Amino acid sequence: MDQNVNLNLLFSLKALLETRNLTHAANRLGLAQSAMSRHLVQLRNEFKDPLLVREGSSYILTERAKSLRVDLDALLLNISKIYDPSEFNPALCERIFTFAGSDYLAEYMFPDIVDRVLPLASKANISFLSWRANHFKILVDEEVDLMGAIADQLPENIYGKSVGQDRPVCVMAANHPLAEQGELTLNDYSHFQHVHISGASDKDGFVDNYLSRAGMKRNIRIETPYYVSALSIVARSQLLLTIPEHMAAKFMLQFPVCFKPIPFVDHVNQYWLLWHGRVDKDPAHRWFREHVFDVLYHSIHGVAQRGGN
Repeated sequence: MDQNVNLNLLFSLKALLETRNLTHAANRLGLAQSAMSRHLVQLRNEFKDPLLVREGSSYILTERAKSLRVDLDALLLNISKIYDPSEFNPALCERIFTFAGSDYLAEYMFPDIVDRVLPLASKANISFLSWRANHFKILVDEEVDLMGAIADQLPENIYGKSVGQDRPVCVMAANHPLAEQGELTLNDYSHFQHVHISGASDKDGFVDNYLSRAGMKRNIRIETPYYVSALSIVARSQLLLTIPEHMAAKFMLQFPVCFKPIPFVDHVNQYWLLWHGRVDKDPAHRWFREHVFDVLYHSIHGVAQRGGN
């Protein structure tokens, strides 16, 4: 068969083989009968076979036409999926979905994502990667499918759905000298030493930018990649820690700490579920990200359920 054949002819062939009637086949596809007649002539030339042979007032199929019916349905179904890939069956999906985020997300929300997705896609795998400072780049480089992160603006070809927003706060031990004082001042903040979570620069980088413009800098004494480690250190010292409010409220239930707003910096954390534009229309990706978003948005550990959305 000619490689340049019009694929629409195959849909006409299917209608002709099933109806064995030019008029009915034309009506099924919304064509004029004259157009269907031309299609039949072209099909006969392509397959070098009459395909339909008139017998009395109707047509019968040739042996070649009968053999074509066996494979034609499957072929056209596959062609339809190429042009309209909206049909997705998670039960048959064997894809590895990759998701990146902070260790806070990994500990408190990733298990709920697994509980949601795996029963529906039992053949799929899910891989969690730790958040990195170059988070947009790993989306571009196809290292991850999805990412939970804070972003003020989204670069070109990075798509996202807002999960919520809140403000950063300063966390300290419950018995810290600043705990009983009133509003936190810039002098208070800069006087004490700090813990920095090295894997979360999207959550406190704003304050370093502010201090830099004022000719100041944080005195970062301790760096750790993990939230629980940072909170454990803060709880037993006079070090300060800057993290989002919804996280601070969660950790107050686990550690002897308290937190204060940072009034001298006007900043809002905007939380996103992010993906690259190349997978925006991919049915499997769309299915996965919709479930992930639903878990993140409704999680009691997330930002949206604290009324920050």
